[in-house]
Amino acid sequence: MNDRTMNRRTLLAGALAIGGGLCAGAAQAAPFASRRIAVSVRGTGRDVILIPGLASGPGIWNGVVAALPGYRFHLVHIRGFAGLAAEANASGPLVQPVADEIARYVTAAGLVRPAIVGHSMGGTLAMLLGLKGLARRVMVVDMLPAGAAMVGGTASGLGFLADQIGGYLTGTVAGRRYLGQMVAQSPGAKGSDPDVIASALRDLAHVDLAPRLSRMTAPLEVVYAVGADSAQAVDITRRFRAAYGPRKGVVLRAIGPSGHMVMANQPARFQSTLGAFLKAT
Repeated sequence: MNDRTMNRRTLLAGALAIGGGLCAGAAQAAPFASRRIAVSVRGTGRDVILIPGLASGPGIWNGVVAALPGYRFHLVHIRGFAGLAAEANASGPLVQPVADEIARYVTAAGLVRPAIVGHSMGGTLAMLLGLKGLARRVMVVDMLPAGAAMVGGTASGLGFLADQIGGYLTGTVAGRRYLGQMVAQSPGAKGSDPDVIASALRDLAHVDLAPRLSRMTAPLEVVYAVGADSAQAVDITRRFRAAYGPRKGVVLRAIGPSGHMVMANQPARFQSTLGAFLKAT
């Protein structure tokens, strides 16, 4: 979401921006078996779950983990993204099953209402977990409650189009070639499965959590990126305020100038914001 990429007017370019990130970083695996996610644990202290976005691995959080000692970070890696084999994510719905699997991890690991932080598509997952009553606090990083709104549409209007485009991307030779090229050209998507990306895009286009956010009892904080262009920054702020405004008590924080990867573009400011958020837990 820098000056060049903030204009999400095409579904595909904007949709990849919904969850783009950096390659996964290596970390010690937690004793949890899943065909949908892998979880690594780093550090000691209060529990924090970190969820990356579309095609991203846990490496997007490396700077955060290094800068914020005193926490036990549980880094989620969605299978099919950033080098992990797709396994159960190879076909069918993705977003809700992955949210359910992260919830299963919370129970299996004996976590008691951890803080949950999610970037982009990971923000959608964080909100779903918050709605399950599993989180002490929820931070969403650069994601609106409706996935379609990130590319200027609505779940009802854009969902059908996403289904058609998803079929083209995965069901035709030309579509698969085009999606493969997009994945290859994006550092954050390297090693990601095009079928899993297409499934995620379809799911996100249909998701609209705004009507349900009033049911979330955990405090909600939303960090969003703005660029150097003041007019675009005003427009983005307006959209985030309108989308999250009905949720009583939500805290909205703009960080800029930044692209979609706020933690990489403005690491010091993001780490300071996240540190303050975690201290409040």
